[in-house]
Amino acid sequence: MPVNYRKHLFYLILITSILKLFISGCIELGNDEVYYYTYAIQPDWNHFDHPPMIGLLMRLTSLNLLWVNDVSMRLGAIISCAVATWFIFQTGKLISNERVGWFAALLYNCSVYTSIIAGLFILPDSPQMPFYTASLYIMSRLAFKDDDKEIKWWLLLGLTIGLAMLCKVHGLYLWAGFGLFLLLRRIKWLFNWRMYAGIIITLVCFIPILYWNVQNHFITYTYHSARVTNHTLQLDSFFRELTGEFAYQNPIVFVLIVLSIIHLIGKKKSSSLEKNLWLLCMGLPMIFLFWGISLFNDTLPHWSGPGYIPLFFIAATYLDNKTQRKYPVFIQSAAGLLALTSVIAVAIANYAPFNLGSQDKENYGEYCPTLDINGWNHFGTSFKALAQKDVEEKNMKPHSPIIINKWFPGGHIEFYVARQIPTRVIAIGDLDDVHKFAWLNKERKPLQLGDDAYCIVPSNVPFNVKGNYSRYFSVIEAPVIFNQIRGGKVVRYFYVYRMKDCIALPKPILE
Repeated sequence: MPVNYRKHLFYLILITSILKLFISGCIELGNDEVYYYTYAIQPDWNHFDHPPMIGLLMRLTSLNLLWVNDVSMRLGAIISCAVATWFIFQTGKLISNERVGWFAALLYNCSVYTSIIAGLFILPDSPQMPFYTASLYIMSRLAFKDDDKEIKWWLLLGLTIGLAMLCKVHGLYLWAGFGLFLLLRRIKWLFNWRMYAGIIITLVCFIPILYWNVQNHFITYTYHSARVTNHTLQLDSFFRELTGEFAYQNPIVFVLIVLSIIHLIGKKKSSSLEKNLWLLCMGLPMIFLFWGISLFNDTLPHWSGPGYIPLFFIAATYLDNKTQRKYPVFIQSAAGLLALTSVIAVAIANYAPFNLGSQDKENYGEYCPTLDINGWNHFGTSFKALAQKDVEEKNMKPHSPIIINKWFPGGHIEFYVARQIPTRVIAIGDLDDVHKFAWLNKERKPLQLGDDAYCIVPSNVPFNVKGNYSRYFSVIEAPVIFNQIRGGKVVRYFYVYRMKDCIALPKPILE
């Protein structure tokens, strides 16, 4: 009896989505996730770090910020992963068969990057994935289903690439990779006017990003270019990038991809030469680009994540030729490793009686990743009680703001602390440290002479409050200390400073 892969795909999407919803309610938002909440608070044509799509997605899934919690914030990522999985299946089916589409969909959901980093956590990569995978599907129709004479597919390609770019600008690589394939195998298409119509659609999508950057002196590009323009060889960052990609793609999936590419290169003849060449053009140059950057600059492994997506199809084809199983051993092992790692991570984040970072009191817990996703909600409740008591006892003025100096832990303070009271968060510091909070400052009531304010310092993000803020306040009291208890042990301290009687105003971050 033939296997109904469409039915299996439905259950794959349903089960993985339900599991992710459950996990979303078990762990708090991480540093990046709470920071991108600021994009939802203050929508704009573009933002300091990234284009606007992630903020709009958060607005949508939170019902215009009427339903704000850990699950509603991540719901967009979960839905995006489900849609992307469908496009992956359809692309695999089109370029080969349903079985290859099924294997590719499984690999997509076994990769840490596509299933967790972009498919559970809410990051700019999350809304990009449906548009990225839709673009691959449309390209496959144009190249291998003779749809290149129909302008609707070119216009759709231009739109999906444009929307992918409105999530993260490196979505433009989709045109670059496809262009490389056209130069190698479809040179005549460079004279197809329909393709240029699609490119125009992409450029139209770029207008909001360009408009915002013109208004803000192209600050996004000066910031990002500064991250990748070092010219000193740094082999340690290169090896961090390689090991990071090995982990982010799931070690078993990574090994499978490498084996499948080696097998592909070793084949003397292939009936799928053009399809494999297209997949390699869409994947390897992006990966090699970030490998090259990592030789001289610190990079993050998820930057190259989209480059691995086309390679899933090569790995899926390799499995299709090697086994008749519906769930090959490679995929079973990858899924098992991902599930085991997820359970251990959630358990440690919620119950471990230790932190994985510094044990020194002055920076207790620094570099412990589990503290980014646990403890903030409980602290927010404790701080709310303290702030209410301070007002009742006339120890602090009503509606005293919270001062931050950096986007982290500023995002956590915004989401889990200030929102509970509610009060405003005001940034004092350099633009490179506060990022989006500089624009939020412009819409919020500024600090005024005579005001009181709080400063919250978690021990894992140490900061010298008196050394930095004593010029602005006549009194900075000794901090109130809150212990974060996990598994019966203290894993972090929260220091709450009362800063009274503002005597000088900080210079605006944005003129």
